[in-house]
Amino acid sequence: MSQPDLVHWSSRPLPDLSPMQGRTVRLEALDGERHGADLWQAFGQTANATFWDYLPEGPFADEESFRAALLTVERRPDWITFAILDAASGRALGSASYMRMDPANGVGEVGFVTFGEGLSRRSGATEAMYLMARRLFDELGYRRYEWKCNALNEPSKRAAARLGFTYEGTFRQHMVVKGRNRDTGWFSILDSEWPIVRAGLERWLDAANFDGEGRQVQSLTECRENV
Repeated sequence: MSQPDLVHWSSRPLPDLSPMQGRTVRLEALDGERHGADLWQAFGQTANATFWDYLPEGPFADEESFRAALLTVERRPDWITFAILDAASGRALGSASYMRMDPANGVGEVGFVTFGEGLSRRSGATEAMYLMARRLFDELGYRRYEWKCNALNEPSKRAAARLGFTYEGTFRQHMVVKGRNRDTGWFSILDSEWPIVRAGLERWLDAANFDGEGRQVQSLTECRENV
């Protein structure tokens, strides 16, 4: 059996909460007071019964309980959470967090990804994920970026694959969430894979890849395959 590769490595810093600016979205530190009303409008009051199925919190009876949950997320010492704002209007339309950060080994996870009305299935959602990955790999030099989701959550699994994450397997009976068993699907991007993933994302996000109606010319998968 061959010996493991020697890795010349030193610990990396944790990501900070400084803003990340894209063409269509801006990410800034979640502030429950400042972003609460927008996020309540974007997704907190959604009538979609399945929206909360795979999220650790919700649904919420009213805006007050929703804002209290936002405050809890904002203050979690083990999460680094951003509000995702529409660059044109400045309205908060979603949120996402760095989780399970392991700077000693250069590993981080993106999670609690919540896209509301005006962001879900739009280019801004993809750009937000690109900006978070770019910070971890290009700015901080991490080795591994993870995406985890309930194994029953097919939209999340498709999103991970579309963004360039590789499926690694399912952890059975990994968690209990809202009183239910959760088997967890694990996905990752490695630093060696990131250059191609990044190039595909940048090609897809380029304004030239969208027509006058905002429809994509090439899919993200096609952009990545053509790098």
